[in-house]
Amino acid sequence: MSECPHVPELPRPEPAPLHPTCPECEAAGSNPVQLRLCLVCGHVGCCDSSPYRHATGHFEETGHAVMRSFEPGQTWRWCYTDRRIV
Repeated sequence: MSECPHVPELPRPEPAPLHPTCPECEAAGSNPVQLRLCLVCGHVGCCDSSPYRHATGHFEETGHAVMRSFEPGQTWRWCYTDRRIV
């Protein structure tokens, strides 16, 4: 795992999750496959294996590049801009 230029720009400590699950899926009556936490603002969204891909949609709308898995026991991070694990 290597860092990209977006990691040093992240707030420290990381933002608190704004929701316990994907609020967009909840509103649509859909079940997220796995959750992702935006490391810029704390938005929680569903992964690309979910029907609506809300985490990716959040990146596309906001430009917030780095997220991490919001699943228990997982700590990996992904940069959407650099398209790699960071």
